Amino acid sequence: MFHIKYFVYIKYKFSFSLHNLSRSFQLLIHNNCLLLQRLNIIAMRKLNITELHRLTLKAFKESKKISLVVILDHVRSLNNVGSIFRTSDAFRIEAIYLCGITACPPHSEIHKTALGAEDAVDWVYFKDTMEAVDKLKRKNYSVFAIEQVENSIMLNNIKLDKSKKYAVIFGNEVKGVQQCVVDKCDSSIEIPQYGTKHSLNVSVTAGIVIWDFFKQLSD
Repeated sequence: MFHIKYFVYIKYKFSFSLHNLSRSFQLLIHNNCLLLQRLNIIAMRKLNITELHRLTLKAFKESKKISLVVILDHVRSLNNVGSIFRTSDAFRIEAIYLCGITACPPHSEIHKTALGAEDAVDWVYFKDTMEAVDKLKRKNYSVFAIEQVENSIMLNNIKLDKSKKYAVIFGNEVKGVQQCVVDKCDSSIEIPQYGTKHSLNVSVTAGIVIWDFFKQLSD
């Protein structure tokens, strides 16, 4: 037990490099670390990239997706577009519909934040967002604008059905989702906020909403 206490003390109090220690002391620390992990006292080692079990591009394309399409309605920032691709990859959405002025891959500014997710997630471009919404509604998708409107549904109150298909629309960084597009939607979802701004970056909003839909729609 003396060794365990001493290991915890040096690890968290001083955090000095193992390279500065003798081989025998390195081995002592290693063995105590394994013991602490077995005792569930320490389980905080950072995983390396080979331990993350990441899918190959081919495996991702063939994997089952959640029944969710993300629509970007005139999203201006290419970095925001890339971030939304990356989130969409993480939670295996069906596709992204890029509308209006929203930029399309391949583009270096999208890649900066997507980090290759733009190659994994299927996407389609529409000049008019209304066309994208009409296409999905013809395929029996329930379409939600993510917007602050009268009679919106708070995200924490939304109840989804795994047997149904959904689409969510994220709008321009300044103007939000167009009113004509909101009018076409089945309903609107709002993220409850409790501070002074009541405004979130569109990529942050997308992360919150996509994660919530994933929790309800995934197997």
